[in-house]
Amino acid sequence: MLYRLLSNKLFLLFLIFLFVGHFGYAQENWRQIKNEAFQIGERLQYRFYYDAWLTGKVIAGTGFLEVTESDEVFYGRRVFHIDAEGNSKGLFNWFYKVRDEFDSFVDVESLVPHCFIRKTREGGYRKNDEYYFNQKKQYVVTRTDSLPLPEYTQDVISAIYYARTFNTDTLEIGDILPVDFFLDDSVYTSAIIYEGKEIVNIKLGKFNCLRFKPGMASGEVFSKKYPMTLWVTDDKNHIPILAKSAVIVGNVKAELMEFEGLANELTSLIELNE
Repeated sequence: MLYRLLSNKLFLLFLIFLFVGHFGYAQENWRQIKNEAFQIGERLQYRFYYDAWLTGKVIAGTGFLEVTESDEVFYGRRVFHIDAEGNSKGLFNWFYKVRDEFDSFVDVESLVPHCFIRKTREGGYRKNDEYYFNQKKQYVVTRTDSLPLPEYTQDVISAIYYARTFNTDTLEIGDILPVDFFLDDSVYTSAIIYEGKEIVNIKLGKFNCLRFKPGMASGEVFSKKYPMTLWVTDDKNHIPILAKSAVIVGNVKAELMEFEGLANELTSLIELNE
C-alpha cells in the first residue's frame, strides 16, 4: 500500500471471456484447497509506520483486510470478497498522501481470483486496474489487453490468503514457498523463504510466530530483492501480525492493531498488552 506490501474494448473482451468461460470449462475439475486459516467475517486492522533520518519514526497510516460474503458468481462458482484498504493520516498526508483500495473476488474452493479491482492513489501516482481471470484457459483480461498466465495465478491480495493455507508443520529453515501473482500487466513469482520460529512483541501483545522473507520485485520502491521480513501467527490462522521492509529512503512497518472473526482460536497469543 504505502510501499507499493483497484472502454468499450474491455467490455467486449469481458463479454467474450464470460461466454467462453460459462460454456467452456464449467464442469472441469478445479484444485481443492483445504482452508482452515480464515472465514467470512474476519477483519484485520493494521497501523503503518515510516522511519527515516529526515522524519524519525512516525505513524504513516492505517489499513485493513476484510473477508465478506459475496453475491457475485463466476462460472457458476461461489467467491469470497476480500476488501483491502490503506490510507495515510496526519502529517504524512502533507508530503505523501495515500488512498489505496483493492477488491479481490476469490474462488471459495480453489482460492484463485476471478476478478481483481485496484484503485491506487499514492502521492502523484495514479493507477486503476481491473483484471478478469480465466484460470482454466490461463489468461487474464485487463483494461487494455488479454495476456497468458500460468495456471492458478493469484492477484496480490488473494496471494496473501492462499499463502495462509500452507501447511507449515513440516517446514524447515531455508524452505522456499513459491507463489505466482499478476500485477501491473506482468506475472511475478514470489519466493517466500522460511526463516524459523520467533516470539514477537508488538503493541497489541506477545505472539509465537513463524518468520518469512518474501521475495519482491525490485524497482522504484524496494531497494533489494528480499527487503521484507514477515511474521505470521504460529497457529491455524497464520495471521500476518508484523511486516518490516527497507525502501529506497528509510523503512516501513505494518503492525496488527485489531482482529475479529477469526476461524480458529488464537493459540499463538502469549499475552495481550494493556
